[in-house]
Amino acid sequence: MAIVKMKKLRLLALRDQQEELLDRLQKFGCVQVEPPEPVGPEEAALVLPGADRVEECRREKAAIERALALLDKYAFQKSKMFVKRPVVPMSEYFDPEPMRVALEDAAELEKLDEAIRKVAEQESRARGIIESLTPWESIDLSMDERGTETCALTFGAVPNSLKTDPAEALAETDALAELIPVSQDGDRKYFVLLSRKEDEVAALEALRMSGFSQIAPPSVSGTAAQNIKELNAKLEELAAKREQLTAVAEEFADRRESLKRSLDRANTRLERAEAAAMMPGTESAVLLQGWLTAPDEAKLADILKDFTCAWETEDPAPEEAPDVPVKLKNNKLTNALNMVTEMYSLPAYDGLDPNPLMAPFFILFYGIMMADMGYGLLMMLAGAIITKKYKPKGASGHMFSLMFWCGISTFIFGALTGGFFGDWLTQIVLITSGKDFALPALFTPLGDTLMILIGCMALGAVQIITGMAISFIQKLKKKQWLDAVFDELTWWIVFAGIALAVLKITMIVLWIGVAMVVIGPLIRGKGMGKITGIFASIYSNVTGYFGDILSYSRLMALMLAGSVIAQVFNTLGAIAGNIFVFLIISIVGNILNFGLNLLGCYVHDLRLQCLEYFGKFYKDGGKPFRPLAVNTKYVDVE
Repeated sequence: MAIVKMKKLRLLALRDQQEELLDRLQKFGCVQVEPPEPVGPEEAALVLPGADRVEECRREKAAIERALALLDKYAFQKSKMFVKRPVVPMSEYFDPEPMRVALEDAAELEKLDEAIRKVAEQESRARGIIESLTPWESIDLSMDERGTETCALTFGAVPNSLKTDPAEALAETDALAELIPVSQDGDRKYFVLLSRKEDEVAALEALRMSGFSQIAPPSVSGTAAQNIKELNAKLEELAAKREQLTAVAEEFADRRESLKRSLDRANTRLERAEAAAMMPGTESAVLLQGWLTAPDEAKLADILKDFTCAWETEDPAPEEAPDVPVKLKNNKLTNALNMVTEMYSLPAYDGLDPNPLMAPFFILFYGIMMADMGYGLLMMLAGAIITKKYKPKGASGHMFSLMFWCGISTFIFGALTGGFFGDWLTQIVLITSGKDFALPALFTPLGDTLMILIGCMALGAVQIITGMAISFIQKLKKKQWLDAVFDELTWWIVFAGIALAVLKITMIVLWIGVAMVVIGPLIRGKGMGKITGIFASIYSNVTGYFGDILSYSRLMALMLAGSVIAQVFNTLGAIAGNIFVFLIISIVGNILNFGLNLLGCYVHDLRLQCLEYFGKFYKDGGKPFRPLAVNTKYVDVE
């Protein structure tokens, strides 16, 4: 369990073998390709080809993604929470024919979607015209009528909110005009204004003062009623056409899985094209630079013997550590903690793999906080069944693996505290037989709260001292003798001295520790920093260690909260004295409590590891190792 050693790789190959070489390296999956850094005029003069191929692969991937989105639009299928991914042979996965078919299907779906959208736009325009014609449906007047040589005709409306009568405003003028009411809806009253040509301006000016506004009707011929009838018939035709096109799009639903597999293929092709674009070269040769996992160097040599190439590897220099990608090597137990480490930050290449150092504490603390046999059983079953049946990968795989191990810890502490969905069994026996019953318990959250609190803080002290010990060893390896003595050893002596003083054994150890606290800043400080360093060291370390240890009281708090909430729901269900009512209320309550504790215990456990523990020794900032590989989302490739 450690950080996998990396090698810097430089490789020169023939350009006509580049595609085959990248294909083999991608299936090999242990080389991370990076753009080279020019170190001389020759390398600076090399070109980076392949941008066109990258863009083409991106378009192919985007086309298949759009096709899948269109299938969700026209032939929606509810996705399952857990799906077992099909296994595809390598030869079938890299067969170009399914990719060609998928791109054709994607293009056809794009055409169908474009046609459906055009029909929808026509429907929208038709509905808009109908809406604008509806107020004039009752009048037998062609909508393109605008008057005669001597008579003007104007369409208009007045808001319903205005109480003034526009006809009265018109009557007060000398204009020869008449305002004819047509219809009314929820917002406005609609009118037709007839006037002499020479009086039109005066009539409109008078009406405008009463809230009248002109309306330009749609540019159609014939009456509004005739046009509405024709448009409704057109809408029926468009709806039938849209349904027909949608039905054709729905027929592509059986190709959903094929499109998903091709999306994986498209992503694989894109990653290979991006790697090729990072390989500068000339017309006849290309240069590859990147990182290789040291344990796989012999396998790479076996692959490259089939190519005409020259290559070399070398260990990264110490100053290159921040740029070296990080890959963690763990066993089944500690591999589950990758989820926690990646959520926080990967360790630096020259740091420590925290997973084996964190795993015992994380799993132990989770079990203490959850502490229920029923919940532990659910976690173990969920973790084991989902992992075995669906074989999730990545973060999901780590999550269910971690859930299994934490479930074991939860079950053990549930057995120690006598908790099985709270006091579920106790209440069932009481309801069905009227007898008192309780599972045997070494201690209980409600009865031994103080003891649990002291125990949790003692475990916290153990983890903090472990972190200090790791830091102490690291500093000794780096020959940072003074830092190791005065940052860790001094405080161990102080802690031991306090314990011996409380037990009234001796005060000598405590005084030695105090002396070292004072001497440390005097030796390492400069000027006034020697004096201020003493007070800073005492304040920061005393308050820091005390606060860190006190933070572990959350273990007791969550154990107590989870136990009490479960018992409250069980008690509420038992009030009716009916076993069926009890089961309903108890099951609902325990499901809520279980879900709340799953998340709450994880968050608080994560905090203890990342702040109280990692703060003592962890050097983060590592970059993940991302090799050119066959990365899939929907299938597993043999």
